[in-house]
Amino acid sequence: MNFKIFLVFLVLCLKTVFGVGSFVVDYENNRFLKDGNTFRYISGSVHYFRVPHEFWHDRIYKLKMAGLNAIQTYVEWNHHEPEPGVYNFEGNYDLVKFIKTAQDLDMLVILRTGPFIDAERDLGGLPYWLLRIDPNMKLRFWDPNFIKHIDQWYNVLLPKIEPLLYNNGGPIISIQIENEYAFCGCDQYKAHLRDLFNKLLKKNVVLFTTDQPFPNSLACGANVTLNFDRLRYTQADGPLVNSEYYPGFIDHWGHPHSTKTTENVVKTLNEMLLANASVNFYMFLGGTSFGFTAGSNILNTFQACTTSYDFDAPLTEAGDPTPKYYAIRDAIGKFLPLPPGPVPQPSPKMKSPKITLKKVMSIWDYIAKLNTSVISTYPLSFEKLNHPFGFVLYKTTVQFRPTDPAVLTIKSIADRAYVLQGILDREQKVESIPVQVLKGQLLEILVENQGRVCANQINDPKGILQNVTLGSKILQNWTMIPIPLDPKSIQQIESSTEKTDSISTPSFYTGKFEIPNSTPILDTFLKVDGWHKGVAFLNQFNLGKYWPIVGPQITLYAPSTLFRNSSTVNHITLLELENSPCDKENSCVVQFVDTPIVDGPTPEY
Repeated sequence: MNFKIFLVFLVLCLKTVFGVGSFVVDYENNRFLKDGNTFRYISGSVHYFRVPHEFWHDRIYKLKMAGLNAIQTYVEWNHHEPEPGVYNFEGNYDLVKFIKTAQDLDMLVILRTGPFIDAERDLGGLPYWLLRIDPNMKLRFWDPNFIKHIDQWYNVLLPKIEPLLYNNGGPIISIQIENEYAFCGCDQYKAHLRDLFNKLLKKNVVLFTTDQPFPNSLACGANVTLNFDRLRYTQADGPLVNSEYYPGFIDHWGHPHSTKTTENVVKTLNEMLLANASVNFYMFLGGTSFGFTAGSNILNTFQACTTSYDFDAPLTEAGDPTPKYYAIRDAIGKFLPLPPGPVPQPSPKMKSPKITLKKVMSIWDYIAKLNTSVISTYPLSFEKLNHPFGFVLYKTTVQFRPTDPAVLTIKSIADRAYVLQGILDREQKVESIPVQVLKGQLLEILVENQGRVCANQINDPKGILQNVTLGSKILQNWTMIPIPLDPKSIQQIESSTEKTDSISTPSFYTGKFEIPNSTPILDTFLKVDGWHKGVAFLNQFNLGKYWPIVGPQITLYAPSTLFRNSSTVNHITLLELENSPCDKENSCVVQFVDTPIVDGPTPEY
């Protein structure tokens, strides 16, 4: 018996007796070995934190029925550790349950552990509080302060992962450290991550990186790329892998919906499979950036990402197969055996009558009830106010006699500011507006955090970041009020019975509705025709931001898990920031519809 045959025999014996296997890289023969046999994966990205946990089994099953043999997911540090030393591994963040669900479906797992993940998430998945601890912290570099918090995090995370490694009987065949690191450059930071992972995981798993297909990027240490020739320039041997094959792409507010044709996606997939490459679809199911979790990008200007992460993926935001899904399945079937059983079909959706909303209170009424103000000579950032997401009200009293009008200027606003007479906006680079204000008058500025930058220039604090001037004078003595929009706060707003005659927006509007016993509770989509910009809540759950007047997203995905049966009233609440339709008869309404709209019209630039 030669050594290779003996090794395969030993692996099979271990797997039979102890329920464990072996997954390694055979560099000599440019392949993966799984239990001693040649192996390649065709996987799809699905993010556990973008899918209600009740649907994890359904979504992973649909990936399997497309012919995939693995799933890939990021680990999002910022919501697992929302504040230093406070950890969340429950509900939609029950990572272990997600991985075990994949294993129950006989699917392998490729885990992308960060700490930076991008993924169009706030701060690229890094916790906002890093910017509070040290605004000048060098994120993703060898900064001892950054390294300290990384080490603490991974000493919590990796012991949870270690029993789930394939070589320990679990489904995890490989782990990515960092993500597209060459955007930052090369230093000892990544070597530290490698050594830390090897120590905590006992060198018992294949580690890899993902980088762009450019020589300088690959030189920082990648074994995955979109360009196999360039990969071979840097890495002479090992299996060919494309860990981010895009069947679609991301969307930003105010810009057309991104699409990729099924024909082109399948054509390139076929070419990669003919090259004997392993492939991961990013994304196979995009899902939803519920709440305030969506990030932003900076290209020529700041661009906030939409709530929907549909991605024009093979499975829609609501988990429905598309024509692209079926075409990909047919292509994979030429290379790997397809699983038996019926092919998944789109599921029915729920539609409601129009729901009438009424104004409950303005945001100024709500703020007046809060007792969370902070006083400072100069404005403080969201981070310094311990306020991760959403909105902060900045206010000060004008202590001098200004001109009429006077020019209000904020050179560094992140990201959008509402004053009584206009809007300052980071994306449109509107930094100054004329205002009419008198000596002794209160000046209020409501600032919206539209999501921290998730790639490249990620050190992106929020709020008013420089001095505010009125004319040529600096305004001082600020009171800042972080605005809570958690479920308990929204419930209190919905139950308010006070009358208000204050200005119309920004304001909260709420409505009640019931679902009859005869109506099955299904997934649906909230349509907000006539409303301008704001945040929507269903039964106190933050569905995310809406902005239909700039598109391309017009509807918000509302999973069936959020609705209540007919014995309980359901609530829908909007925080409308700019302009409600409620001054017109029968127009103060919203509706749940059975068809999503993520490709609506956008402004012409």
